[in-house]
Amino acid sequence: MKEVLRIATTGNVDDGKSTLIGRLLYETHSLPADKVEDLVRASKRRGFNSPDFSLLTDGLLAEREQGITIDVAHVYFQTTKRKFIVADTPGHEQYTRNMVTGASTSSVALILVDARNGSLLQTYRHFLISHILELSTVIVCINKMDLVGYDEKRYLQVVDSLSSFAQRLGFPSSRLVFLPLSASSGDNVTSLSRNTPWYKGKSLLELLETIEVPGAGDTLPFRFSVQLILRSKLPEYHDYRGYAGKIASGNIRVGDKVTILPSHITTTVSGIDVYGREIESAQAEEMVSIHLEKDLDLSRGDMIVNESQLPTVSRTVEARLCWLHERPAKVRSRYLLQHGVRRVYARIDTIRSVIHPESLEALQNAGTLSLNDIGDVSITTGIELFYDPYRRNKANGAFIIIDEATNDTVAVGFMSSTK
Repeated sequence: MKEVLRIATTGNVDDGKSTLIGRLLYETHSLPADKVEDLVRASKRRGFNSPDFSLLTDGLLAEREQGITIDVAHVYFQTTKRKFIVADTPGHEQYTRNMVTGASTSSVALILVDARNGSLLQTYRHFLISHILELSTVIVCINKMDLVGYDEKRYLQVVDSLSSFAQRLGFPSSRLVFLPLSASSGDNVTSLSRNTPWYKGKSLLELLETIEVPGAGDTLPFRFSVQLILRSKLPEYHDYRGYAGKIASGNIRVGDKVTILPSHITTTVSGIDVYGREIESAQAEEMVSIHLEKDLDLSRGDMIVNESQLPTVSRTVEARLCWLHERPAKVRSRYLLQHGVRRVYARIDTIRSVIHPESLEALQNAGTLSLNDIGDVSITTGIELFYDPYRRNKANGAFIIIDEATNDTVAVGFMSSTK
């Protein structure tokens, strides 16, 4: 089975994200003939002599009319080496929340920069968010090189500015790649271009085919939130009691010692089954039903974990928030916090700092978080959470904040530690 690489394209408005994805689809022969014909006809209607590849992913009518991406479009293609899932995320500041959503399930970020304009505020914001989300690699595509005459000096200016930013951010240079390209002309997209003889690296497609795919979460501590208690009314299964859910991280085997949270009762796994079929072990991302030796009273949201690898259990949380709503954060107001399947009442006690996305300066005791702000906060919850710092375990270290009155998602958060 081929590996799957999840990619998020990010960057400022009109930096060429949709065009680049369309070019990749076209040059990897991932489009059926009728789709290519439709593309050519649609491009001609818009007055283009060559295909407008952005039309392949800008599916909303408003996107095509305005020439921008609004929603997140997911695109699937493959080569002989691996499969790809690409999230084409919007560049406009107004839709940063959609960028966060698209990048949150990705492993690699493609940050596009218009060679004419260089790095803009949204470029730095997307880089910062990619860093916060712990994406394994950032590939900076300095696009539209054809519009600056394939000038190496201009390319190096952009490289220097973002290399300096990455260094201040603490992003490892080993996980940062730069390449010059032209999505509209195809330079360095699927093959190296003669127009950039000074560039000695790989084409974008070769990078994507050879970059290391992050491993699954089965090497992390076992984390399993109970979603449903399964009981059977059939006579032959009158004693059946299973705890169903999705393994967030780690792996489990029959006979393993586990601890139940919040009760802290320790017991042994007596069985694991999937759709009625008994199995000996299971790992991250699998939906299973777990059976325990002790007949315990568990509820939705309780967590089963390794006996020797407990998460943090606390009502106080230090976290970094990306605020996603027009209504600013209200300190000491009540919200809902969704962590896995567990939804609890929560209060933002303090906003310790708000981080400027370009200078990275932290404004201390800002008092509020506005739309697209990124800040460090202290939160108190109504009941205990069972979590890991996001840097150690993404699957058990992220959450969302919900406005209790409107049910709007107002922020996404990343656990750091308790007080």
